[in-house]
Amino acid sequence: MDTLNILYLVGAVLIFASIMASTLSARLGVPLLLLFLIVGMLAGEEGILGIEFSQYGIANFVGQAALACILLDGGLRTSFKSFRVGLKPAVTLATWGVLATVMILGVFVTWLLDVDWRLGLLMAAIVGSTDAAAVFSLLRNGGVKLNDRVQATLELESGANDPLAILLVTGLIALNVDPAGQTALGFLGLLLQQLSFGLGMGLLFGYLLARLLPKILLAEGMYAILIMSAGLAVFAATNLIGGSGFLAIYLTGVLIGNHKVRSTEHVMRVMDSFAWLSQAVLFVVLGLLVTPSNVINVWYYSVAIAAFMILVARPVAVYTSVKPFKFKDREIGFISWVGLRGAVPITLAILPVMAGIDGAFMLFDIAFGVVVLSLILQGTTIPIMANLFKVRIPSNKDPEAEHEVWVSDRASITLYEFEVKSGAFAIDRHPMGISKRISSDEISIFALVRRQHIVIVEETTKLKFGDRVWYAMRGNHASQIAKIFNDTTLNHKAIDDFYGDWLLSPSVKLGDLPFFTGIMTSESLVDKLKSKPEDSSKSMWEQTVAEYVIDNLDIKPVSGDTVAISDEWSLVIKEVDDKGKLRTIGLKHEELAKVS
Repeated sequence: MDTLNILYLVGAVLIFASIMASTLSARLGVPLLLLFLIVGMLAGEEGILGIEFSQYGIANFVGQAALACILLDGGLRTSFKSFRVGLKPAVTLATWGVLATVMILGVFVTWLLDVDWRLGLLMAAIVGSTDAAAVFSLLRNGGVKLNDRVQATLELESGANDPLAILLVTGLIALNVDPAGQTALGFLGLLLQQLSFGLGMGLLFGYLLARLLPKILLAEGMYAILIMSAGLAVFAATNLIGGSGFLAIYLTGVLIGNHKVRSTEHVMRVMDSFAWLSQAVLFVVLGLLVTPSNVINVWYYSVAIAAFMILVARPVAVYTSVKPFKFKDREIGFISWVGLRGAVPITLAILPVMAGIDGAFMLFDIAFGVVVLSLILQGTTIPIMANLFKVRIPSNKDPEAEHEVWVSDRASITLYEFEVKSGAFAIDRHPMGISKRISSDEISIFALVRRQHIVIVEETTKLKFGDRVWYAMRGNHASQIAKIFNDTTLNHKAIDDFYGDWLLSPSVKLGDLPFFTGIMTSESLVDKLKSKPEDSSKSMWEQTVAEYVIDNLDIKPVSGDTVAISDEWSLVIKEVDDKGKLRTIGLKHEELAKVS
């Protein structure tokens, strides 16, 4: 009994310490997942507690279950809008991108380690895919708002590339153990089986569960447990029939998450806790499993492989994968950089050890070092690189918090919290007067909080700096109200510098804009008109702003996309609805932007 209680105590203390360490993550700029690893290493055999843990089978069991939970949560939070702008490039990255990375990196590893090419390719396959836990955690909680195309591509890639990575690792393990018994045709058949079964099971059971949830009545806390258990059942069943359980559980989450009903009202918050617990447990266990001195002994290999992967293999794979989809070079550069490695490579590195392959322990130690370097170098520099590659989108239209309240099986009201910022338009205005400026019948005030106390809203009530107002809404008005509460002078200038000083309706004709009266017949624009396709029924100036942008973009539009009109003028997309229709477009003058 004492042994059991000691296990409970140590496990609880480690998880508690990991969560408490999260308070340092934002201050130090260190990815939270790295802190979880450090806690595990400090508790390990060469750490403070000196816990000897070498149960690779248990670690693999924990890793598989935790990754399944993380992918389910990621799927629940992936909107169909992401598929509109990121599906094709993400699928290409998850297939050809992984293969290209493994082939290029495999050649380098084989030369660097001076090992058989089969072992070199196995090492490359272990670290060849991006990690969903790392990508979801750092992109969604990193405080950086990215271009939708880039964000969707990275998230969908990380959720979809595990099947091929796992298949490559298992196939290469078999190739190392029994080279004569493996064929290229058998490998290709296994790949198609994994993907098709995973896709089919995910879509089938995701659809069935999405339709089932509205028809059952449970206690509020039970829905998340139901979704979790059903997701894990789909994961296990898909694996049993030879499919990719990771792909199946991710797609199951996507279909459930995009079918919002009353039964899922509290699921997201509970699932968020499950996902964080899974990440904490997984990274602490992996930290316990590793022996730091062994990782240090091969540190130069880890550095060389990480550097080659980040600077050569990943960029080549990304460029050849997404360039055909008309991605800009700066978008390709950022996607190449954010090829985050995390729990998946370490979990995959356990498999060769369990298979008894010669040199497997060295591969595990190198993979662990590569993951640590990836989290440090790539994870800590996401904001910097987002600015450098110009994929960061300035925004002042996000509420502080939101909670969906379902008032019937098919109707909901969302509560949004807004904080009055310094210099905001809302200061000294009545909270109800603000909502009436936008919609008098779809917005009502729910609560006004001042200095942690609820304030009764009267006719003479005026908003002050620091007030927090909760509005109940039936329509999509949150971004408009957020601008009123958040639009400080500093934010306003940053947004104007990005989108331009003038906002245009997508339906206005370019020729009707007074800015271009003197340049319609300029030489550069005449040449541009001549270069237009002969079958174009409209001249440049007869086109609406939206038509001109779409014709010259050659890719599905997202906020932040820019189309040049001349050397001085450009159009910048500010808002795009869920169906891809342009809503607001900024007009930017390059010289004015430089002066401001």
